[in-house]
Amino acid sequence: MAFEYAPAPESRAIVDLKSSYGVFIDGEFVDTADGHTFKSISPATEEVLAEITEAGPADVDRAVAAARRAYDDTWSTMPGAERAKYLYRIARIVQERSRELAVLESLDNGKPIRESRDVDLPLVAAHLFYYAGWADKLEYAGLGPDPRPHGVAAQVIPWNFPMLMLAWKIAPALAAGNTVVLKPAETTSLTALAFAEICRQADLPPGVVNIVTGAGDTGRALVEHPGVDKVAFTGSTEVGKAIARAVAGTAKKVTLELGGKAANIIFDDAPLDQAVEGIINGIFFNQGHVCCAGSRLLVQESVYDDVLTSLKRRMATLRVGDPLDKNTDIGAINSAEQLAKIRTLSDIGEAEGAERWSPPCELPDRGYWFRPTIFTGVSQAHRIAREEIFGPVLSILTFRTPAEAVEKANNTPYGLSAGVWTDKGSRILWTANQLKAGVVWANTFNRFDPTSPFGGYKESGYGREGGKHGLAAYLKGGEN
Repeated sequence: MAFEYAPAPESRAIVDLKSSYGVFIDGEFVDTADGHTFKSISPATEEVLAEITEAGPADVDRAVAAARRAYDDTWSTMPGAERAKYLYRIARIVQERSRELAVLESLDNGKPIRESRDVDLPLVAAHLFYYAGWADKLEYAGLGPDPRPHGVAAQVIPWNFPMLMLAWKIAPALAAGNTVVLKPAETTSLTALAFAEICRQADLPPGVVNIVTGAGDTGRALVEHPGVDKVAFTGSTEVGKAIARAVAGTAKKVTLELGGKAANIIFDDAPLDQAVEGIINGIFFNQGHVCCAGSRLLVQESVYDDVLTSLKRRMATLRVGDPLDKNTDIGAINSAEQLAKIRTLSDIGEAEGAERWSPPCELPDRGYWFRPTIFTGVSQAHRIAREEIFGPVLSILTFRTPAEAVEKANNTPYGLSAGVWTDKGSRILWTANQLKAGVVWANTFNRFDPTSPFGGYKESGYGREGGKHGLAAYLKGGEN
């Protein structure tokens, strides 16, 4: 007898949402120069959560000026041990408010509360703690006897992991002695604004962290601002290329973490039950809104039928629905725009001859939803095998030999991540050495640790985040 899951919703009462939010400049929430606003919408219900203020060029000027004052007068001259105290304090407050932040993230982003609560927020605190530990040890980082910060860092983050990407950017920047102006994605600004409140709660000196909200024009004004010394961007390859062009010929240092089309390779000696779980985690985690998602599955021909049967059986157990329900596996697509892109590319996959399959599941009446989907009969010429869909859509290809697997895996303009599933350690090492990807997971997928660097090659960007390498990006004499 199968047991049915009863709803287990997390309460929204823990979140105190304001009706409107200003930008955070020089330690205060302030109105913008022109007063333009936009709505933050819950992707699961399409309800308006809050009005967000749109920062214009004048507001970016104020934010950069505040960051420069804080850098010159306070933060860059403060002993590393003192900077560490602030980071430790912020990390502890994040832990204390983690339930509230997890609910806010799921409301604003659409991701399941189980992921926000058990993955995102613990990693946010871990990154803050990790870089706090580096703040008074910079001379031991292998970057020379007297490493110095760049100055004012402009940071632009995406909507798929809003709070985690914020921590990836802000923690090493502050530990190294830089000050920050950060722009969150326009669809997921609420947790960044909550982090601004945490900075005030931690008594962080005014101007060390500034948050300017808005869309592409705001980000462009920030990146191109002459008062910025360092640019860090996570997002689409298209925007990353535009940023690289904008800063070319300037003295600005740049880190870009862009798109991907990762190959997840299943060899015939892999532990198949474990591999199927890795496939599920690789592509359906966070609705596939993951730059390093294993969106291309390469299966050795001799085990293809077994893998496909097990994968379909496992997909039939996935629960799609309310992100605040602790039983939910796949939440809402972040926006109507992203949903339209996923639908368009999926329809193209069918039109080009690939066979589409989704498990039967009932979708809510309101919100932005897409069933977990796999495509079989896919060739490398199909657009769904070449373009980043950024949704819960998996393309399955086959191979016969390890050399063929590597050739197909590397046949992409991206080079962010890959996965290898096999029982042989020597095969893992050989394959990983052949793959042109910044991160290669072995018998697992989507594993992150603040001590380990993350980043890509080719059109997946350059520079690294996480670990000592991520710290180097914010110090003169580092990797950039």
